[in-house]
Amino acid sequence: MFNIRTILLVVFFLTGFVTFLPFDFLGAAEDNNLPERPDRAHKPNRPNIVFIFADDMGYGDVSLLNANSKIKTPHLDSLGRQGMIFTDAHAACSVCGPSRYAVMTGRYPMRNHKKSANNNNGFGLPVLESGRLTVAQMLREKGYDTAAFGKWHLGMTWATQDGKPLGDPALETEWQRIDYTKSIADSPISRGFDYYFGIPASLDMVPYVFIENDHVVEIPSTIKQNDPPRPGPAGERFEPIDVLPALTEKSIAYIREHGIGGKRYEIPFFVYLPLNAPHTPLVPTHDWQGKTSIGAYGDYSLQVDDSVGRILDAIDRNGLKENTLVIFTVDNGFATYLKPHHYEEKGHFPSYIYRGYKGDIYEGGHRMPFFVRWSGTVPPDSVSNHLIGLVDFMATCAGLVDFQLPDNAAEDSISFLPILLGKESATKRTELIHLSPKNRVSIREGTLKLVVSANTGQKPPQWKNPPPCELYDMANDPSEKSNLAEEKPETVAAMFARLKTILENGRSTPGTPQKNDSDLILYQP
Repeated sequence: MFNIRTILLVVFFLTGFVTFLPFDFLGAAEDNNLPERPDRAHKPNRPNIVFIFADDMGYGDVSLLNANSKIKTPHLDSLGRQGMIFTDAHAACSVCGPSRYAVMTGRYPMRNHKKSANNNNGFGLPVLESGRLTVAQMLREKGYDTAAFGKWHLGMTWATQDGKPLGDPALETEWQRIDYTKSIADSPISRGFDYYFGIPASLDMVPYVFIENDHVVEIPSTIKQNDPPRPGPAGERFEPIDVLPALTEKSIAYIREHGIGGKRYEIPFFVYLPLNAPHTPLVPTHDWQGKTSIGAYGDYSLQVDDSVGRILDAIDRNGLKENTLVIFTVDNGFATYLKPHHYEEKGHFPSYIYRGYKGDIYEGGHRMPFFVRWSGTVPPDSVSNHLIGLVDFMATCAGLVDFQLPDNAAEDSISFLPILLGKESATKRTELIHLSPKNRVSIREGTLKLVVSANTGQKPPQWKNPPPCELYDMANDPSEKSNLAEEKPETVAAMFARLKTILENGRSTPGTPQKNDSDLILYQP
């Protein structure tokens, strides 16, 4: 005779539906509180879009791209094999904030008033310009439900107790003026997202809180220290170890709502999922601790892989696989403060064959894993060696939904949709600009890459004696070991002139020249 406890246990293991999590107070496994949108209708020819954005993961960390990786990533490998791998895909900058700006706007971040600056905590002021079209706003206009789950790091406007604007966000005296009971302006829901759940900046940056839509989930009542030590206001129940699981569960719940039988199945959706990991603090949950031979970074990366796998499984189980475009990529390369030589001594090369890491202008700073799965449209086991940038996401989405981009939007975005559709004769990207926070700028033209110094107005201060320019042949020297600048002065001059023209025109795509929000001073080679 079965008792009630036995019956419940059987139901639990058969369904796998109920999950106990330490962040249960967030309701992470429950359906999200989404607004009703009776004006939207399902368009079968318009796919759902899921953009998964890992944080601080190197090209060589993914085992499909690096057979010798000490981190075996079965779910990412499967994702790559089910669709198309782009081998020459790049972030717009080798740090995260500017790369997120490029994804959201289709515009090079050096045109923005913040340039290469990275808000150093979650109290940073908004980076996105008022009135600038975002990819979420564009898709929302075309009838999509839009949701973001994760690390925003594009600034918000926090309310203050005295009603006066927040001053220097780095000062603790300013933090004490914040009124957490009031709504947060310039949150993701004011940038085109119907729903948002996540954290304001990196997981090692204050404040340590979850935000849902435009309010904190739990008003900070304590001071917590993180790793590296950054004490600041925190919710009593907020623990870094819970963040990645919470974002994963919230995303799965959202996908379930839009699946077959879900209450929002008739509405196409866009999910922007900027994960907090494997950025520091390295906090893999108990199930993932000790799973690799290289320590917590490897373990945390495995947990990221598992989160991707669970999200893909949710898409497939809810009948959405055939009409959902999934992209996985990363905001910048492996973080130098994790001391890459420690990993390389163990045989793990997070940048693979490429030079540099996060913050560098070299390939290891901005050449990213980039996988696209679109079942029934993109053939499995496809590989593209075409040059693309994360800045191209917006134009690609515009092509998917037949949106005519205005001249003052997505000025640097070129659609890679023709590549996905196998239309090799279509216009493709032939040049791309990269930025680093170390006052270096580069331009790729075909297989050549020119690196020059610049004054971005950010730290470090203006160069007194700028480093010499560098020219590399990426086809024959992908590791950037042989500087050809002195051998090819005419090539250097021509590429520098092109770089200068692109920056001065306010756009790199056809259309009316636009005004930059700030100047970027290049040093003549």
